[in-house]
Amino acid sequence: MNTNRYIRQTSLKEFGQKSQDLLLKSSVLVVGAGGLGIPVLQYLNAMGIGTLGIVEGDKVEITNLQRQVIYCEKDIGKAKLEVALEQLKSQNSGTTLIGHDTFLTPDNALTILADYDVIVDATDNFPTRYLINDACVILDKPFVYGALHGFEGHISVFNYKGGPSYRCLFPVPPEDSSIPNCNDNGVLGVIPGIVGTLQALEAVKCITAIDEVLSGKLLIYNGLNQSFYKLGFQLEPQNLVRSSLESSYEIPNCDFISEVSIEAFHKIKNKSNSWQLIDVRTKEEFTLDPLKEAINIPLSDLEIQIHKLKPQQSLYFICQSGIRSLKAVSIARNQYPDCESHSIMGGVNLWNSLIKST
Repeated sequence: MNTNRYIRQTSLKEFGQKSQDLLLKSSVLVVGAGGLGIPVLQYLNAMGIGTLGIVEGDKVEITNLQRQVIYCEKDIGKAKLEVALEQLKSQNSGTTLIGHDTFLTPDNALTILADYDVIVDATDNFPTRYLINDACVILDKPFVYGALHGFEGHISVFNYKGGPSYRCLFPVPPEDSSIPNCNDNGVLGVIPGIVGTLQALEAVKCITAIDEVLSGKLLIYNGLNQSFYKLGFQLEPQNLVRSSLESSYEIPNCDFISEVSIEAFHKIKNKSNSWQLIDVRTKEEFTLDPLKEAINIPLSDLEIQIHKLKPQQSLYFICQSGIRSLKAVSIARNQYPDCESHSIMGGVNLWNSLIKST
């Protein structure tokens, strides 16, 4: 190894040659070589990870090019895995690159994940995230999570040294069709690059232990106002007890999370007074863009301030993009199991866009 290659890292006293050696001895699997996966792969490869695995079964499409910056126009129609491996090899010939030309399934997940130290989830759908989570719990491996929601990005680290799992944050999947992926909902090209880079940093911290990782914390990035917000969540020990994968991850459990569209909420609101709208964004977010009929209780304060709600009324939770409001429903149902609680799909982002279009 050319010692000069990584000198800008090893000269950091908090990192040093010891951390560089740990990177060289480690292996990371990135599931998905799309908008999130590409910056993860490029940075980990450049920084000197010993082994990089890639799970990807898709082909390059023209709509990928605005955010998946490793691919070029000449690559359209080619297998993403083939192109990514070629580019990464030219970037750093010292990395052992392993391609898995497939999509992750319950049949292959445990076999593929078993050979790696850290798993990075760079997918765009709920079924695969729950599959990755459950496989990592069984294999006792940490996984670095990233997700995109319009102009928002979410990052966390699950199953790290006995810490909370993905199911501690989202116990069961919401209805799969209720939260669109990037193909349906759109994404600004630079947002996946920011989120993927943060995932790469968390993977490095998992390996080198140079500082605190995002275990038990969800980092929420808002690209519109350049803000970061951390949401803490607790370990639910039963979520770390698992001996086998589910037979299928495609069938959503619609009994736990109830979601309504903004249009449906307005119809309900106009017909009845027996409802409450609770905005669980931070106070700063709410002040910048308040919802006139909502009360603001930040998600981080909801368990403490839940007594302010009226459980005899239907509760409708809203956040910026529709993700924090799902967790709010879970909290409300734990406290008031007989109360009707709903998450408003699309959040304030969609709420504002519908107002502008009318």
